[in-house]
Amino acid sequence: MSEEFDLVVIGGGPAGYVAAIRASQLGMKTACVEKRGTLGGTCLNVGCIPSKALLHSSEIYEQTNHIAASHGIKISGAKLDLKTMMGRKNQVVEDLTKGIEGLFKKNKVSYFVGHGIVMNKNEVAVKPAKNNKSGVKVETLKTKNILIATGSEVMPLPGVEVDEKKIVSSTGALTLSSVPKKMVVIGGGVIGLEMGSVWRRLGAEVTVIEFLDGIVPGADGEVRKQFQKILEKQGMNFKLSTKVTGAKADAKGVTLTVEPASGGKAEKIKADVVLVAIGRKPYTDNLGLNETGVEVDDRGRIKVNDKFQTSIPNIYAVGDVIEGPMLAHKAEEDGIAAVENMAGQHGHVDYNLIPGVIYTHPEVASVGKTEEALKELGREYNVGKFPFMANSRARAVGDTDGFVKILADKKTDEVLGVHIIGPHAGTIIAEAVTAMEYKASAEDIARTCHSHPDLNEAVKEAALAVDKRAIHI
Repeated sequence: MSEEFDLVVIGGGPAGYVAAIRASQLGMKTACVEKRGTLGGTCLNVGCIPSKALLHSSEIYEQTNHIAASHGIKISGAKLDLKTMMGRKNQVVEDLTKGIEGLFKKNKVSYFVGHGIVMNKNEVAVKPAKNNKSGVKVETLKTKNILIATGSEVMPLPGVEVDEKKIVSSTGALTLSSVPKKMVVIGGGVIGLEMGSVWRRLGAEVTVIEFLDGIVPGADGEVRKQFQKILEKQGMNFKLSTKVTGAKADAKGVTLTVEPASGGKAEKIKADVVLVAIGRKPYTDNLGLNETGVEVDDRGRIKVNDKFQTSIPNIYAVGDVIEGPMLAHKAEEDGIAAVENMAGQHGHVDYNLIPGVIYTHPEVASVGKTEEALKELGREYNVGKFPFMANSRARAVGDTDGFVKILADKKTDEVLGVHIIGPHAGTIIAEAVTAMEYKASAEDIARTCHSHPDLNEAVKEAALAVDKRAIHI
């Protein structure tokens, strides 16, 4: 006898598991189908969480060897134990995945391990995954609603075949057994710069190859330039406006063939390990979408309306499989909004207020419009900027690279964008997101009392600077 549900969620990543829990809270009998065998999706298993664990560990290693002495802490003989570092990272992931299973039990969400396929608008087939020990060949779940939250997968690069040994994706870069002498990162975006930072700190010579003329495309132009300068000062190398046309791996390493993006003479670059990090694409293949009539666009993204409904009204889609930034926190908000809409509520996500963070050191964080976007829109705006060099807390801890920049409407003073490069930027940006959610003006932030001495004072000073009245510079 087949199970019957109010909602079946396909995918147990940030969008899927959060949506499943929220649906259960709203009184829906809910199931979640996930083929990996562990919940949390790419983010928790082979993405955001393990990468942040390694970023933190590698930062401690670098501080121990190169920064501690400036604080009067003299350490000699500090050595890298990569096996232990990787073990800690794995334990963090294991603990958190088990934690989600516990949340499912607490919220009475049924969990099926297998590959979910939409058979029709009211049925999902669960094909067994390798780690499914149930003995059932195919199970059919009957449901009133279906939510597709299958996330994304690594974008392949023609001519560069990933083997996860010498030519790796972000997944392989999280499990290297030794520190490569030379690493080439193909792609100057978030993933490439974060993983490149990990291995540079641990001793690798890292070169980033980017097709465009600058790193982190889409970020504020001033931030991009400052960010690259800081990374270069740290020892990272860059080859911009460069195209990778081929890669050959052998026992000695990898030989890349590259040429100018605009065309020109090719050259060879050798490396021990190459990381391919040119982006991700929606995971929408083999889900039964074509057979069911769920419409997708030319990039494989599922088309949805403002309630996250697909071309079949009771089939919804959220997260990386639909249009918008491929970010875990965006996916979570999508999932919650979608199931609230199913329940007759008014779920909504403001995509202009999704913060983006790069967890390098210093961190880079932003929300809202960049200067380039405002100029393109013809919006008149004022700029307020404050450097961490002038912030007392940053000076006290010896972490002074970067600045806070606030963009405010010239007539109304409404904050239109905030861009931060500096210590703990990812945490600091939350203040700006909250302010913008309530349509705050720069004056509102400027007149809000901030604790002293703290890094957030740089936000207040940047807000004051919008009106050219910053105090400490």
